[in-house]
Amino acid sequence: MTTVTTPRNSDELAEMLADPTRAKQVLEGGPQALTEFIDSYARQQQGDGTELNRLVAEETQKQLANYLRENDQKAGRDDIQRLNLNPQAKAAGNMLTSHRQATAHNPAAPGAVLDGSFRNATDYVKTIWHLNSNPENYARVSELRNAASSVSPSDGGFLVPEVLRSSLLEIALEMAFVRPRATVVPMDSARVPFPIIDSTSNATSVFGGMIAYWGEESAALNDASPKFGRAELDAKKLTGLSVVPNELLQDSISSFSALIERLWPEALAFYEDAAFMTGTGVGEPLGFLGAGNSASVAVAAEAGQANNTIVIENIVKMYSRMLPSSLSRAVWVCSPDAIPELLTMALSVGTGGAPVMVSNAAAPAPVTIFGRPLIVSEKASALGTRGDIAFVDLSYYLVGDRQTMTASSSTDYKFANDQTAFRIIQRVDGRPWLKSAITPKNGSSNTLSPFVELASRP
Repeated sequence: MTTVTTPRNSDELAEMLADPTRAKQVLEGGPQALTEFIDSYARQQQGDGTELNRLVAEETQKQLANYLRENDQKAGRDDIQRLNLNPQAKAAGNMLTSHRQATAHNPAAPGAVLDGSFRNATDYVKTIWHLNSNPENYARVSELRNAASSVSPSDGGFLVPEVLRSSLLEIALEMAFVRPRATVVPMDSARVPFPIIDSTSNATSVFGGMIAYWGEESAALNDASPKFGRAELDAKKLTGLSVVPNELLQDSISSFSALIERLWPEALAFYEDAAFMTGTGVGEPLGFLGAGNSASVAVAAEAGQANNTIVIENIVKMYSRMLPSSLSRAVWVCSPDAIPELLTMALSVGTGGAPVMVSNAAAPAPVTIFGRPLIVSEKASALGTRGDIAFVDLSYYLVGDRQTMTASSSTDYKFANDQTAFRIIQRVDGRPWLKSAITPKNGSSNTLSPFVELASRP
């Protein structure tokens, strides 16, 4: 048989098979020759040094890395070569994580000691129900109470297993606005100090004093003293409460637990978002909207602008005040009352003009402004007040997560109504990462920030 050159790619293979003479060369040697040709072509596509081989190797390394991380293993750089695909991994020791990592199962979390103790959420709810008189239940209740007291003695209640806690938070992420986009800091204690950049200008240095400069060899180096502030992430107590008729628990506790699995996470996500956006910082997280955020920029209304209006000039100026490095990450957030203003904004051209967001009322409403997502939230400020529309990069917002959750039940609260109150407690904190807006390198008086709001229109 004449030696057949193995095609290098699918195009060459198609060309070869379309040529009767060359195709005959492949087939004339019988089944064995055909098998050898197929094996040779496969090695050409998948062998060492090929693109497919490289992609398979990278995917294998990533999957192995995930397995080791999930099983609390440590892998050195020499053991696993992989790309770091986490854009928030900025700190040594991997203190910073994405929201998915922070809400995923953590084998080092306090509740992990209870993993495997319960078949499902129904089994857990049935166990902590104080009217459960099953003698076999007493030992499990004691275990839960002891585990909780070792973490948060003042809270009381029963520690939630880590498997259940992480699954509840995964559901909460579907409803949350801030946490999925924030930088999450897992807290191994009730109070965690965290460094923040004390910088007000990039005109002569960055990050509060770090400089780089051009110079000749052996020239003297200029001294730089970066200023780093210190912020305290202090785990605040967020309590969820729901009251249930005792008949429902007695007749169908499985149905009740299914309801709790959906409603509790959504309720917690709702109140977390509200505090992360507008919280005062006293007994609750410090929100990124409002004057309480010293790093926020409030874009003033246009001269003569009517009350409770949003005009295209507001949007353009807000966009221009965003940190340039944040333009690819920032999102718009507005209150529902702001939607009519946004969809009827018009760009004036001479004596005429045209709407800038809607050209066809029959088509879906646009969900972006200047290419960035628009999120509508009832937790944003009322129309006409500061923060009714904002442009924010929430990777500059810190969420401190204690990664513990406790639950308990009692009839004391609604004893006369024959109802049981279920209480769930988690500990979390939040605050902006920057201390102030930044003067840009060119010295412009228009400061920049990852938190830009439209000021009140009196």
